[in-house]
Amino acid sequence: MPVNHFGEDVAKDYDKGVHDMPVEPVVTFLAELARDGRALELGIGTGRIAVPLSQAGVPVHGIDLSPEMVARLRDKPGAAGIGVTIGDFATAQAPGLFRLAYLVFNTIGNLTTQDEQVACFANVARHLEPGGYFVIEVGVPDLRRLPPGETVRPFTVSPTKLGFDEYDVANQGLISHHFQVVDGTMRTFSMPFRYVWPAELDLMARMAGMSLHERVTDWDRSPFTSDSTKHVSVWCKQS
Repeated sequence: MPVNHFGEDVAKDYDKGVHDMPVEPVVTFLAELARDGRALELGIGTGRIAVPLSQAGVPVHGIDLSPEMVARLRDKPGAAGIGVTIGDFATAQAPGLFRLAYLVFNTIGNLTTQDEQVACFANVARHLEPGGYFVIEVGVPDLRRLPPGETVRPFTVSPTKLGFDEYDVANQGLISHHFQVVDGTMRTFSMPFRYVWPAELDLMARMAGMSLHERVTDWDRSPFTSDSTKHVSVWCKQS
């Protein structure tokens, strides 16, 4: 079983740290793909997206490794109809088939080996109906902006929050370091990720019987370009 990096020390403040992140455009994007089908969220966490998506009329089930994060989901109004399977989303089985599966906010990187990421795509393919969609939101690796000989890049610098990514280029890994003031107290934590390239994701999808349907920079469907720092990619399971 993978290490649960989202225990009580992270879960208790998680929603405060992401309260300013967009929700409505994400829900609109996902609901259009789900149509009248069911959705599976990998890494459902506290339900930041799952709850409003469910309230928009899309039946949602989730998979998550952290009981502590799921406990926050259970406390939210509107979460009663959302089922959750506790486990590793690269391998855990949820009941039934789904029209849509999705991973938001760099969550694919929580799988810290290529084998685990490949297994995730295969697991999603097992859960999708023919013609169903898999959506991933993830950053484009920031290596072009990493000067020779340096390993650390800031991703957030504000009066109340500092964030730095520490790259291990040889192993395609990074550790994300967070320093945040919450209710007058400094909270710190570090989390390992495996960064992954868009073309690498496309190959994983192809191995799992899926093909690229759409790639955009953000949930508003702005075009994906060479200067994009993130992407939202959609693959379709072949019939």
